[in-house]
Amino acid sequence: MLTINPNDLPTQKLHGYLQSSVGPRPIALASTIDANGEPNLSPFSFFNLFSTNPPILIFSPSRRVRNNTIKHTLINADLHKEVVINVVNYDMVQQTSLSSTEYADGVNEFVKAGFTMLPSEVVKPPRVKEAPVQFECRVNQIVSLGDGGGAGNLVICEVLRMHISEDILDAAGNIDQHKIDLVSRLGGNWYSRANDGLFEVEKPLTTLGIGVDAIPAFITNSPVFNGNDLGKLGNVEALPTAEEIATFVEGSFEAKALLSADDEQKKLQRAKEYLDANDVATAWKLLLTKGDF
Repeated sequence: MLTINPNDLPTQKLHGYLQSSVGPRPIALASTIDANGEPNLSPFSFFNLFSTNPPILIFSPSRRVRNNTIKHTLINADLHKEVVINVVNYDMVQQTSLSSTEYADGVNEFVKAGFTMLPSEVVKPPRVKEAPVQFECRVNQIVSLGDGGGAGNLVICEVLRMHISEDILDAAGNIDQHKIDLVSRLGGNWYSRANDGLFEVEKPLTTLGIGVDAIPAFITNSPVFNGNDLGKLGNVEALPTAEEIATFVEGSFEAKALLSADDEQKKLQRAKEYLDANDVATAWKLLLTKGDF
């Protein structure tokens, strides 16, 4: 058996062992507002329920391991003492991952991830409409666990309002665990789906993804693509160039056939199949073959 003294490992290595050992962990998609009243959205898997009376949720925005800086969520929660914790199910997991991209201060992750802002009733931060359950919370206390890279900060949240989508309720008015279809976090790229076991989500780019807001309207408005598809499409650094698209068409009999048939629906459906196979680059090239952007 491998025996480890945490003091003997680099923080990043220890971080990987801990995250891969302690799980699956539920995900808090936390929305806050900054000093200028602008919304911020970010997911955290150091999260759980700790009390029913009073109703207390705790999540922990850790200090960044690589440079020991703190996250916008922590700054905002400390400033306003309010947060909305949105739960994450399978239908929104790719967009949630995209929202973790470290965009500059003031960039609205709701917009970048393609989520819909919904006004809260008793706190200022908006809710995520797509989340099956949303908790409006008051921040009762923030407990710092250290001042080094990787140190957590326990944000102790008291639930003031709980919003539940009627779509996930059973006939008795209880939450149906199959319908809510929650996802949870493991180590590396691994997640767990309550209804279907393990799956992978590619981490957001270390550079900035273009975001769902940069996807052409003919794609975002199409019923062919769901939120997870848009999350994948938004997690690319740049759209393919005209030259790359031309090279793709020249080397693809299928692309030529789709263009010859002039069947937009078939093209969209085929791009969807590429996305389902996690071949995002080919999906983008096929989608843009007619220069619709």
